[in-house]
Amino acid sequence: MLFWLSELAQDGGVFNLFRYITFRAGAAFFTALVFGFVFGPPLINLLRRRQRNGQPIRADGPESHLTSKAGTPTMGGVLILGALMTATLLWARLDNPYVWLVLLVTAGFGLLGFADDYAKVSQGNHKGVPGKLRLAIGLVIGLAAAVAAMYLHPPALSGQLAVPVFKDVLINLGWFFVPFAVFVIVGAANSVNLTDGLDGLAIMPVMIAAAALGVIAYAVGRVDFTEYLDVHYVPGTGELLVFCAALIGGGLGFLWYNAPPAAVFMGDTGSLALGGALGAIAVAAKHEIVLGIVGGLFVLETLSVIIQVIYFKRTGKRVFLMAPIHHHFEKKGWAEPQIVIRFWIISLILAAIGLATLKVR
Repeated sequence: MLFWLSELAQDGGVFNLFRYITFRAGAAFFTALVFGFVFGPPLINLLRRRQRNGQPIRADGPESHLTSKAGTPTMGGVLILGALMTATLLWARLDNPYVWLVLLVTAGFGLLGFADDYAKVSQGNHKGVPGKLRLAIGLVIGLAAAVAAMYLHPPALSGQLAVPVFKDVLINLGWFFVPFAVFVIVGAANSVNLTDGLDGLAIMPVMIAAAALGVIAYAVGRVDFTEYLDVHYVPGTGELLVFCAALIGGGLGFLWYNAPPAAVFMGDTGSLALGGALGAIAVAAKHEIVLGIVGGLFVLETLSVIIQVIYFKRTGKRVFLMAPIHHHFEKKGWAEPQIVIRFWIISLILAAIGLATLKVR
């Protein structure tokens, strides 16, 4: 919205700064951060009043959670999304279709997550929205985003799958790109949701992944960078850096209250929305495979659940003490902060590897 002030710039005046994506990204970061600090306490107090018993705790989860996390309110994702949406709408170019693509995916999954959290709190159990219905709605959101991306991408890239590291390698998926993109978006949303099981565990890896994807989106949106890096040029994606910066600012504002012991959980409102956002950014920037590297922690968490379920059904035995895998380490006696910080370190390493694919050709 504020980008239009750049039209008032005369001979390099102060409003000329609004033309630069990097300036507006920095402004979006600080706007979202301040939003989180200002509105965090009143929102948490409101959630505590509305949710007298807090988020329902799974009886089949770690025993310690029944006491350590009981009474903690959920739906804290509203704070992140409020900061993210406000900052993006203020500082991003609203005539950019990729910005709206990612915003609408984020909002769609956010509403789905909110409905799920509301059902859990109001019914007093952890079931929420039926799994099949939640998946169906997620698939509809992902389908709409995938089809839109097909039409937004340049003709030479539409329906193509870019392979990292290998220069100029494109796999023509045609309309099969749509189900692939749906898998990326919905898979990312649910992977982050599975990871959100300990205080601060999901939000920092989300911010790390957003930072890496923001750099990638900015690079592939600049023709000079793409020529130097030998990556595919996707005009317009650079504006997603503003969204990613807002996500990081909003995430930090939330983490202030979510650090152990958490004053509030992000809930499905936050985890589904942020995961869907990461998937949508990767699809927009034609770096879907790189998302699997940058967000490798989320992939690991999801695989641990899949392996556990399949192996248990076939043998009646478990591979992990408990899935997702962060609960496995809890069962082994690791302290919660120890697990969280080590998983953050893994996320940083994976993000660095993902960014390296931009230059390794």
